[in-house]
Amino acid sequence: MMMRESDVIFEPADDRSDRKHVLIIDDDVSVLKTLRYHLQDTYRVSVVNSGKVALDFLLKHKPDLILLDYMMPMYNGAAVLKIIQSREDTKDIPVFFLTGQSDMSTVTECLALNPAGYIVKPISKEALLGKLESVL
Repeated sequence: MMMRESDVIFEPADDRSDRKHVLIIDDDVSVLKTLRYHLQDTYRVSVVNSGKVALDFLLKHKPDLILLDYMMPMYNGAAVLKIIQSREDTKDIPVFFLTGQSDMSTVTECLALNPAGYIVKPISKEALLGKLESVL
């Protein structure tokens, strides 16, 4: 089943929770579901399936951290990160690139944009939580 550009798969039920809020941006539904499952016991988790939907989401919500897929259609991770970094209301949100790409050229390109971190998929739940806890 193809997801529509406007789909938001899951938003946290309680914005008043004292748990930190993580936004996951990825065009792969299975990745979104897996990451949400791994993080939902520790964090409030929102997931969106595109860069455009993410930027719209960020007009209304301020997550404590963003996991951003690097390879997406239309707005790729680099474009989304540049916009996040340029906006006064979002520039201080730590953003981790999340990608299946581990070649040196992609890593170098990603790190040149100064994300909070770079995570290669797949990643274990324990390793992911460790990376997030180091920032949150």
